Amino acid sequence: MTDVTGASAPQDPLLAELLALALEAALRAGALLRDGRPDDLAVARTKTSPIDVVTEMDIAAEKLITGFLAEHRPHDGFLGEEGAASPGTSGVRWVIDPLDGTVNYLYGLPTWAVSIAAERDGEAVVGVVEAPMRGETYRAVLGGGAYAGDRRLAARPSPALDQALLGTGFGYVQARRAHQAEVARRVIPLVRDVRRGGSAAVDLCDVAAGRLDAYYERGLNPWDLAAGALIAREAGALTGGRRGEPASGELTLAASPGLFAPLQDLLEELGAWHD
Repeated sequence: MTDVTGASAPQDPLLAELLALALEAALRAGALLRDGRPDDLAVARTKTSPIDVVTEMDIAAEKLITGFLAEHRPHDGFLGEEGAASPGTSGVRWVIDPLDGTVNYLYGLPTWAVSIAAERDGEAVVGVVEAPMRGETYRAVLGGGAYAGDRRLAARPSPALDQALLGTGFGYVQARRAHQAEVARRVIPLVRDVRRGGSAAVDLCDVAAGRLDAYYERGLNPWDLAAGALIAREAGALTGGRRGEPASGELTLAASPGLFAPLQDLLEELGAWHD
């Protein structure tokens, strides 16, 4: 099992165990996805629309992760994008996106990741995002900072809104996409620029790593954001949703602290939370 030592090692034995398991599971799933991708990779099924796809590799990666974790912690709960769902009895629940950025993966684009978070009594306490094509593993433990390898992550100093580089994403339901495109059209003239990477987990880690000033998106699920949002917060970013609310499917926002409120106000004004 993956060993985490040094200044970044959690002092709480349970958190240390959960982090080591999450790292090992993510590394194994990342290797499977990177090295096992068939040349004739096909869509196994669709979800919210005909262009919202699941591949056979999404399913295989989730089975690998849940099987590994259940072997070591059989009483934990699971919530996974591809169907894993059980409450468990230990107070720990794993929130898993085995392949965040499936369309990128289907087309051979490099921006995709494995995302694994551990919640204790409903609060995210461990997050790991494995991005094999970047050669990077992001991780965070509640109260312990965020890291990529041995490098401690820190969100960028907050720029003015008109100097901010934002990330965003778009859903796969036509009406929502149209509204999201309209919001982005109105945001672009007010900021430095907007990027669309195709993986919420990677975008959140890019905020943590200082590669984006902020990221926002409507329509995320718990498995899309659980690990990445913890990593962003532990790197010094703020995360949330609409005013006074946590990040959710209605709206997820992560930004350096001085940028968070101005961007949240702008998104509220533009109705970014609305379909």
